Amino acid sequence: MNATNAASRQYPSVRTIGKLRRLSSIALLPLLAMALTPALAADKEAHDNFYFLGEMNKASTVMTIENKIVPPDLGKKIVSAVDQVIKDGNQPGAKRPADYLQYEPLILAYTGPDGSRMHSGRSRQDILSTTRRLMQRERVLKLMEQMNKSKAVFLKLAADNLDTIVPAYTNGVQAQPTTYAHYLLAFATVFGRDTTRFQQAYARLNMSPLGAAALGTSSFQVDRKRLAELLGFDTSVENSYDAAQLGALDTGVELVSICSNAALTMGILVQDMHTQYHNPYPWIMIQEGRLTGTSSIMPQKRNPYGLNVLRLQASDVVGGAMTYQIEAHNVTPGMPDYKRDQVEKTLDLSTDAFAKLADLMSNLVIDKDRALAEVDADYSTTTELADVLQRESNVPFRVGHHFASDLVTYGRLNKIKPADMPFDEVQKIYGQALQAFNFDHAQFPLTQEQFRRTLTAQNMIDSSKGLGGPQRAEVERMLTAQRAQLAQDEQWLQSQRDKLAAASENLDRTFYKLGQ
Repeated sequence: MNATNAASRQYPSVRTIGKLRRLSSIALLPLLAMALTPALAADKEAHDNFYFLGEMNKASTVMTIENKIVPPDLGKKIVSAVDQVIKDGNQPGAKRPADYLQYEPLILAYTGPDGSRMHSGRSRQDILSTTRRLMQRERVLKLMEQMNKSKAVFLKLAADNLDTIVPAYTNGVQAQPTTYAHYLLAFATVFGRDTTRFQQAYARLNMSPLGAAALGTSSFQVDRKRLAELLGFDTSVENSYDAAQLGALDTGVELVSICSNAALTMGILVQDMHTQYHNPYPWIMIQEGRLTGTSSIMPQKRNPYGLNVLRLQASDVVGGAMTYQIEAHNVTPGMPDYKRDQVEKTLDLSTDAFAKLADLMSNLVIDKDRALAEVDADYSTTTELADVLQRESNVPFRVGHHFASDLVTYGRLNKIKPADMPFDEVQKIYGQALQAFNFDHAQFPLTQEQFRRTLTAQNMIDSSKGLGGPQRAEVERMLTAQRAQLAQDEQWLQSQRDKLAAASENLDRTFYKLGQ
């Protein structure tokens, strides 16, 4: 793997680092240090152009010998040369050319000009298009692995917070109580849709352009299906013009668009958590340590650098997707603009972002009591009050809604929490509210005990009946379904990797057998 690709995979873009440097100096040193930490997702480095050129040369050697484009004796010589060039390139400090015109002379140095027969029916055009798909295929699977790991963290956190009541917001204002498990499962569901999108996109990505030549195939008997099989593709991009000249654009746009979609959701989640840090006593915080930092001047600060870095990185993913689309915009077929490595960079950055997300979610501190106090301090349960009046006392919802709204106005003006609302005032406000509707039920129909219970967050959550609501039974059902879906996604990923591993083993076995 060359140094440029390694840096793009493990570290933030130059743009991100520039942003960090412009923000502040000493106070942001921990943030910059965290941004420069290698990706947690990096189990092993992604393969580079040189590696995939070697794989394509193996496949082309096999196909040209099998189809008698290259005679067996010359084929053995080419097998030996291709193998030696790969071994040479794997030596420490060796050159690993990414351009076939720089790669081929290395083979010819061992075979002479006849070694170029292996290239029959190929062009740098279909080689480049194939390289893009091979590199993107590997990265998509790596990204999906990290997405699965991230989802597992979400599901674990949800299982630990089935009864943690938290405020939920609409239009930036506290709206209704829910549970943190219900909230987390919503985000897991959205990221799950992105996983499905990647699975569907993978089927369109895992198609081979090799053998299409520049755009119109060639007069050689090139078996494109055999090339696809040897390289682990499910099939070939049928139209050779599409294969060599067009396909890289729309597959690339599809991949970066999914990355952008996931990053936007990630940004929503991060910003929602970040608003907690506006409060002196947040109900959700990051465990103090490597994901937080202090101020250079204000000793009370516990800066949430984990949120800051992830938000910046999510923005860079969105920016990378836009960059690719702008680069590919308004170019004629055959231009190299959309055949560069911007898609791979965006996939790598997305993989790292999901690794950071999993790390962040694993280091949250949830203050259940503080979250409930936040709910109890406001009137977000008054929807249930209007519902109860209609359901149990036959008071039309709009009438009950008007009364509840007047109750909230009174409570806020007098700085009274819902639980402390004097019951005689409740009855008085109810009677006044009904005058606007000329409604008969002048007597407030609930007892004080019923009224108090109705306004509790736990009652509102327990009273939820709808599909997908925050009631515990429904959350547990959704959690079980999400776990089952995660297991399916992990199985799908493993099956794709098994197929690629089998194809790679078959390619090596077939290739080296022809050299014997």
